[in-house]
Amino acid sequence: MKVSIGADHGGFHLKEFLGERLSEAGYEVIDRGSFDPSPVDYPDIAFKVAADVLNGNRGILICGTGIGMCNAASRVEGVIAALCTNEYMGRMARLHNDANVLCLGARVMGDELAWDVTRAFLETGTMNDDKYIRRREKVARGCI
Repeated sequence: MKVSIGADHGGFHLKEFLGERLSEAGYEVIDRGSFDPSPVDYPDIAFKVAADVLNGNRGILICGTGIGMCNAASRVEGVIAALCTNEYMGRMARLHNDANVLCLGARVMGDELAWDVTRAFLETGTMNDDKYIRRREKVARGCI
């Protein structure tokens, strides 16, 4: 499986850590930056990863809290981004919501916990029971 990963300066160190772990675990990693801890605008990174996700890859986005990246990625049609802070959320994001982008906060979780959440997200499939499909379709349609 290909995994596109990106982070702003606040998530740079965690991106590097997860990128290495993913490679060791056999994933093909597409690194979309940032490539050093210098300040960058997180939407630029989020949109690069989102484009990879639209081409069939999974995505991981990291900033200080994960909130900014999640907001930016969610603006891209076809992307379902989920901010997850524990393994259960990582599994449920996939299982119930069919999320294709995992968002993490480097300043609010440790590296090992982030790895556990990432593994849960990547190793979990999607439930295709009627009720989950119906709910996901409603979200995809949106309404006001």
